Amino acid sequence: MIQRQQTLWLILSVLCSFLSFQFPFYAGNHVDGMYAELDGGSTLPLLLLTGLSILLALVTIFLYKDRKLQLKLAIGGIVISVLILVLYFLEMRTFLKGNIALYCVFVFANIIGYVMASRGIWKDEKLVKSLDKLR
Repeated sequence: MIQRQQTLWLILSVLCSFLSFQFPFYAGNHVDGMYAELDGGSTLPLLLLTGLSILLALVTIFLYKDRKLQLKLAIGGIVISVLILVLYFLEMRTFLKGNIALYCVFVFANIIGYVMASRGIWKDEKLVKSLDKLR
């Protein structure tokens, strides 16, 4: 299970999703005049989707025997990660001024982790199909 490269990419996605709770994506002056940081737990939709992203990646890791379902869940993880990114940019509009933090890399790395895991799962599925033709 760990020796498969897609497992490592999924672990990267779990780690990046978890770190997006800890570190801000954006920081600045909010509409109400207070300084605020936008992270994975700032709003309820971000909290739910980031938590779902963590859960989905963890479940997908342990479905290594069912590659078709694993691929579907990894693609679902890509969709959820893109939704998280869109929510971050929509929430940035509620700030008067501020800066994108360096830690926004975690959100982008989450998407990359899911994409690379999907690619690895697809390659495994193709390899198994080609080996079945040889029998």
